[in-house]
Amino acid sequence: MYRWVRERHMIGIRGRNFMEAPWAGGIVLLGCVIIAMLLANLPATSLYYRHLLETDLSLMVHSPDGLIDWVFPRGMTVEKLINDGLMVIFFFAVGLEIKREIVCGQLSSAKKALLPVLAAAGGMLFPAIIFTAFNHGTMAANGWGIPTATDIAFAIGILSMLGDRVPVSLKIFLTALAIADDLGAILVIALFYGGQVQIGCLLAALAIMLGVYFMKEMGEKRMFFYLVPAVVVWGLFYYSGVHSTISGVAMAMLIPMTPRYSKEYFVHKMRHLKALMLAAGTSGDDFPNENHRFYLRRMRNLAADSVGMSYRLEHALAPSVTFLVMPIFALANAGVEISSLEYLNIFHMSPDIGSVGMGVFFGLLVGKPLGIFLASWGAVKSGLAELPEGATWRMLFAVGCLGGIGFTMSLFVDALAYTEPDLIDRGKIAILMGSTAAAVAGSLLILIFSKKRT
Repeated sequence: MYRWVRERHMIGIRGRNFMEAPWAGGIVLLGCVIIAMLLANLPATSLYYRHLLETDLSLMVHSPDGLIDWVFPRGMTVEKLINDGLMVIFFFAVGLEIKREIVCGQLSSAKKALLPVLAAAGGMLFPAIIFTAFNHGTMAANGWGIPTATDIAFAIGILSMLGDRVPVSLKIFLTALAIADDLGAILVIALFYGGQVQIGCLLAALAIMLGVYFMKEMGEKRMFFYLVPAVVVWGLFYYSGVHSTISGVAMAMLIPMTPRYSKEYFVHKMRHLKALMLAAGTSGDDFPNENHRFYLRRMRNLAADSVGMSYRLEHALAPSVTFLVMPIFALANAGVEISSLEYLNIFHMSPDIGSVGMGVFFGLLVGKPLGIFLASWGAVKSGLAELPEGATWRMLFAVGCLGGIGFTMSLFVDALAYTEPDLIDRGKIAILMGSTAAAVAGSLLILIFSKKRT
């Protein structure tokens, strides 16, 4: 019995260690991509896989004459629930992360933010130009936003596995760049990949958000009064024509960062609770008894409310986003049915359709690192910014190659940019191939340049 308990305890420790590793999210995502491709292409599962994603989840109320009077949410399928519903949690977490970096992180001052922000801008502009060069005037032209994104989970995961070969300053640079890139991708989605805007729904959502803002300014710190409006705002965004996931970012910006209790109040109250707990009677080893547990719960609540709500939510959501939301998204979106080997020919080009494959592949593999490098070089040479401490231009270019790992955001934009299944699938294949090529190129260059440095 003791051995079984000990083994379970060790398994739990290994599981926690794995989940806390920076590269764990990337490994899980990669596994889900492989599973999704198998589900979409194995004869025994491909039909069920597609049928499950297309299952209608809308609630329909029928009138006595048999006509549908009311449908909510309109057009909701399993795939749409994941992309428009579950991914709101992902975007909410991204919004909290962006807000933290802007308020007190690497984007909190002009001096800190200038280099990663300019590098992110260059890393979005060059892929868009390369994609447009291949697809201007064709059916695929609307997909220019696909290769502009960086997947922070994969990029940071690879850097972590490479250890101390990369200077810490460049790891911070890539993290800040990826966060600025996320903000840019969110703006691209909001401005260019929404539907026809329903002003009434949008104005109602903005009115609720304004009310939440004033509530925050008045000092409200209870989580319930922020999360309930967030759900309502999501529903209004869903029907407004502005993509519903943007509501997650918008509401994240309204979550208060200041704690409910001040440092002085926390110290005073904690001392008081500690004294009461120590004064509680105990017999022998009877700890914690019921009285102790009561004061320990009070201490836990006091400690929680002495940390800003934004930080608490970011910390609480991180495991769910990394190991649940993003893997489910990958399972639903990375599965491409390869009915012909022509799908793997990313160099295929048509005068009418264009070449999604070439635009995305070269946008990620060439455009991303080139844009990041040239924008950084221009900022440093002009005196607007400084090269990260201990970094070289060769190593910065190598790290910039990891910025070409698009994946999550790229797959998301791909699903928004096109309605033709053929274009969507070609885009997915190119994203997977381009992201893989960028990851391999960046890793090899880092290994080569770090050996030369030593």
